[in-house]
Amino acid sequence: MDTTERGFRHYLPLTFLIGFGFFTVGMMDPLYDSYVQIFLARYIPYKSVIGAIMALDNLLALFLIPVVSVWSDHTRTPIGRRMPWIVTLLPLSAVSFALVPYAAEWSLVALVSLLVLLNVFKQSARGPVVALMPDTIPGEYRSQANGVINTMGNIAAIVGTLFLARLMDVDAILPLLGRTKDRLAFPAAAIFVLLAVVVLLALVRERRAEPGAASEKVPFFRSVSTVFTARDRSGFLVLASLFLWFVGYQGVVPFLTEYSILAFGLTTGQGPLAMGMVGISSALAAIPMGYAASKWGRKRMIRISLVAIAVVTFAVFWVEPVGPLLGIPAASLVYVFWGLMFAFGVFWISVVANSFPMLWQMASFENIGVYTGLYYTFSQLAAIVAPALSGAVIDRAGHRSMFVFCSVFFLLAFACMAGVTSGEKGDRPVGEE
Repeated sequence: MDTTERGFRHYLPLTFLIGFGFFTVGMMDPLYDSYVQIFLARYIPYKSVIGAIMALDNLLALFLIPVVSVWSDHTRTPIGRRMPWIVTLLPLSAVSFALVPYAAEWSLVALVSLLVLLNVFKQSARGPVVALMPDTIPGEYRSQANGVINTMGNIAAIVGTLFLARLMDVDAILPLLGRTKDRLAFPAAAIFVLLAVVVLLALVRERRAEPGAASEKVPFFRSVSTVFTARDRSGFLVLASLFLWFVGYQGVVPFLTEYSILAFGLTTGQGPLAMGMVGISSALAAIPMGYAASKWGRKRMIRISLVAIAVVTFAVFWVEPVGPLLGIPAASLVYVFWGLMFAFGVFWISVVANSFPMLWQMASFENIGVYTGLYYTFSQLAAIVAPALSGAVIDRAGHRSMFVFCSVFFLLAFACMAGVTSGEKGDRPVGEE
């Protein structure tokens, strides 16, 4: 067993503690996506308006995550620089989330107002929560640590979808909560978030700045501009690449359930199983892919995975027409499709789990929040523009065309990553010549 594995075992308990924060926050997202649009539909008959409100979290994330992340870089308190934000914003997020189904019964104004507050709190908290890991885990172990945290995040999504969602069917009357029907999952998730805050505050100690490290508080725009003006363009190239691969990913995800139903005759209950395959394989592969990158290199694993995803999605494009020609029964084609989506999840989590550690490796202790915020800026921007681009392709060429769309953008990301020269474990921050 090599020293890297022995060394990471020392940080594994800390990684799980930080991951518990991700786990509890991750349980809110599937509940939000599944039920908020239903609550809105009680008052709004137009899907376009509901969709615009549902996109609020992406729009707020575009601005709030980088600003608060940089702000937390400059925060200095006895409990650290990220923890003050976490212990303030996560409880506010939890309380707002718990009240969503109650606001939905009061009025549309109450519901929309609460959704705005919830997303302001939740998106503001995301940067400090994410930056807590690279603040406390040394650079050489961040691929493994990010694999652990991504595994916990994927499990959280499964727990939220399969278990907490079932609480919406519980019909009882509880103290403080009142009647639980169509409500209980939200306060239950909020309790887990509050518990995570207590655990993080009690058990996680942030790493202090290195002796002699610069303590100057650099203005926000100057902090961000350093990423793009550095002599080493690796940071910018990784950000450009992740924008491209998130465009590919987000160009498929919103339409995947509908495609599954139309192409394979699935029921509405079976339609989400394609994304379920992605989630399950991502949860299983996140830790192994982190270890693989630690051994063979982050850039190499990301580029291999980008090509693999391009091949997988191009293969999905041909499942419908070629399957029958190969003698595959129509009823079995859906299993081929699910198998390919399972493979998609394996390589997708390799890209996600290793791209963040690459950016963090390029950062110094003083500007980890800058890189964290920019990661979310580029990924959220992709989430905003991709569905419209992919939807336009689908309108002209049908649902299958979205898989070619995905392949093209993953290959563009592969080409963009070719110019990256930093971000491996042991590399110095890009600003340090």
